Amino acid sequence: MSKPGTDKFPPLPQPLPTPVVDNHCHLDFGDRDGGRALSVADQVAAAREVGIEHIITVGCSLDSARWTAQAIRAHEGISGAVAIHPNDAADIARTGGQSALDEALALIDELLDTPGMVAVGETGLDWFRTSRKDEVAREAQFASFRAHIDFAKKRDLPMQIHDRDAHRDVLDLLVEVGAPEKTVFHCFSGDGEMARECAEKGYYMSFSGNITFKNAPELREAVIAAPLNRILVETDAPFMTPVPYRGKVNASYLIPHTMCLIAELKEVSLEQACAAVRENTREVYGV
Repeated sequence: MSKPGTDKFPPLPQPLPTPVVDNHCHLDFGDRDGGRALSVADQVAAAREVGIEHIITVGCSLDSARWTAQAIRAHEGISGAVAIHPNDAADIARTGGQSALDEALALIDELLDTPGMVAVGETGLDWFRTSRKDEVAREAQFASFRAHIDFAKKRDLPMQIHDRDAHRDVLDLLVEVGAPEKTVFHCFSGDGEMARECAEKGYYMSFSGNITFKNAPELREAVIAAPLNRILVETDAPFMTPVPYRGKVNASYLIPHTMCLIAELKEVSLEQACAAVRENTREVYGV
């Protein structure tokens, strides 16, 4: 079995001075995609070695949502979130129509009652893969997003948002229908201006390894603009691997690279940054 420090998986970084939580990753890839990620046991063990004391794994297709519900029953140190990804919502509606999307949403509604589920997500809008001319796909994404907002509200659960090339539409819909009390922009992709708008509305912003990329100055501006009490950290593993290991497979134990940059950008000590992010995570998810 592959381990940290191999050609595929980067070595363990220096442990954090204060523990934090990876509030968004996809542990199921290790089971489903031929080793694109470490096994659940290896991820949890490696994460704990460097001060990542808990992991929230996200299932955002029907298969991964079912997997997530099973995994959080079987493993300690992880919690779950489930939803229909906006791109999946579009695909389901294209092939099966609204009735198929309704059935998928009904399953998510059921799985959210699994003990250990701490959030609804990731849901939202994605105009990167959906043409503005594709009315069926766009309407499916809007309908799915609205349904997930209702799921979160009726359970008083936080909601994790996927927003790709859809900033204004996402923000406007949240105002129109009313956002859940605890709303998190997962893998925040906006700039400083958007970060300030999110902060004004009380939303949380979760930053991943892409803030370390050379071609992402706007994300670093967003970190600077975001109040420290509204910042969370994530990997989105096995994606978004931070520099200096961009191109390799990401895992929860690599969060220290992202946390170090967050502390630098916020001009606080790493210990202060970790403590704030840890408290924010506890406030949002109760873990």
